[in-house]
Amino acid sequence: MKVRIGFGLGTSTDLHGPSFGTVVDTLEELDFDSLWLSERISGPAPDPTVAMAFGAGRTTKLKFGMSVMVLPGRNPVVLAKELATLATMSGGRLLPAFGLGAVDPVEQQAFGVERTERAKRFDEMLAVMRKCWTGQPFSHHGERYDYDEVTVLPAPKRMDVWLGGIAPSELRRVGRVADGWLPSFVTPDDAAAGRETIEAVCAEHDRQIEDDHYGVLIPYSFGPIPDRLQRLLAKRRPDLSDPRELVPGSWDELVAMIGRFVAVGTSKFVVLPLAEPDGADGWVRHLHEAADVLLPLEVG
Repeated sequence: MKVRIGFGLGTSTDLHGPSFGTVVDTLEELDFDSLWLSERISGPAPDPTVAMAFGAGRTTKLKFGMSVMVLPGRNPVVLAKELATLATMSGGRLLPAFGLGAVDPVEQQAFGVERTERAKRFDEMLAVMRKCWTGQPFSHHGERYDYDEVTVLPAPKRMDVWLGGIAPSELRRVGRVADGWLPSFVTPDDAAAGRETIEAVCAEHDRQIEDDHYGVLIPYSFGPIPDRLQRLLAKRRPDLSDPRELVPGSWDELVAMIGRFVAVGTSKFVVLPLAEPDGADGWVRHLHEAADVLLPLEVG
């Protein structure tokens, strides 16, 4: 099993200027696996497609993913073309991860899709995009999208789609349509139980997710966990008495948590600092520390 470690940027990141390039260059130099970008229209985080293209254009090894990109509200054929182009021009270094969107009235208004409509639109969009990525003419006549003899080029050599989520409906969707699973704010026990459910659904649909396509995004905070996040975690996970079960508070705790995830078969890691380093120089120092501690954990 190959174990790989990348970094994530949250929706509140202020890396939307020249410092972003410095972080990308440092991740490449240190041989981290990947950089994952969040999406929030009303937040300061850069648009993931633009940021991934910027980063891919100045690197040769670093992979780029979204954590996650909202599908409902976009044109599936246009987005498929954009991502196929990015995957091809980067030499296959794109890790597309999609979601339904934040439970936030402002974000829902921005994307123009009612909350009750998002799941059905998501499923049909993904089906259309997979047809686009074959590079062959296709027709699609669904409830929301209608196409006759459309061809989208270039065709990527491979486009593995990652989904997140831990709710039963989300796990079933992963098993039905995803190529990889990347949940966040979960424990190793959650990951083991979720994988069991996903594999059962895969079997029902005569499909399989590769062993090295089970991952997790781990947020960490070396200072106090922000009050807002503590309230959110208490609401989302009332079964957990200690938020540190989800948010490690030191390098040692993060290493130990990664080890527990590896023990249940998780191999793709995205670590995300809740309190970001100060400026480009702070990021460079932090990433060098992280490389010394985390990269020895990679296997294969």
